[in-house]
Amino acid sequence: MEYVTAVPHPRTPAAGPARAGRRSLAAALLCGALGAAVVLLATRQEWAEGTATVAGGAFPLTAKGSDVTGVPAALAIVGLAALVAVFAVRRAGRFAVAALLALSGAGTVAAALAGASDSSALDDQAAKAAGDTSATVEALSHTAWPYVAAVGGGLLLLAGLLALRYGRLWPAMSGRYERDGTPRPRRKPQTVDPDRPEDLWKALDRGEDPTGA
Repeated sequence: MEYVTAVPHPRTPAAGPARAGRRSLAAALLCGALGAAVVLLATRQEWAEGTATVAGGAFPLTAKGSDVTGVPAALAIVGLAALVAVFAVRRAGRFAVAALLALSGAGTVAAALAGASDSSALDDQAAKAAGDTSATVEALSHTAWPYVAAVGGGLLLLAGLLALRYGRLWPAMSGRYERDGTPRPRRKPQTVDPDRPEDLWKALDRGEDPTGA
């Protein structure tokens, strides 16, 4: 009895880069989309709270992330647009868009962390509530939402870094249907047999004159 030993097929040299491109593409899409969603959600939540002294009493004050700073939400939208634009450009354009995506993530992290200790939004509210421009917020405290926004920015940054490292392996929008101005060759009219009615009908369907006139 003869035993047949299975010989593994050798892997092609392009298999490794192709697999890395697919994995990095999936990771970048997930990180970018999730990061932008987290940032936009976090900026709509309460970031800070405190009190203002009004007529001898304490008046509660709260501020959402969008009240504290609008930078994280704006950069999240820019990063999301850059993530989509990565597939519309190639070579140097793709590198530039990937860099924009990474910078959007880094800027989001910095703005969110800065907003975690900012009191200007509540100070403005305290001044309006007390009717005194010099009034400031008291008992100031911050929630965890600024740090959640920073995590979302970190995901955008990671997506940008993946695009910078592996973007050259990712597919681009097909130019199959794009016209480059090159004239297309005209089809030669097919020979029509006047004795065959089906040939006459097919010629008419093609917009040809079956009589050859």
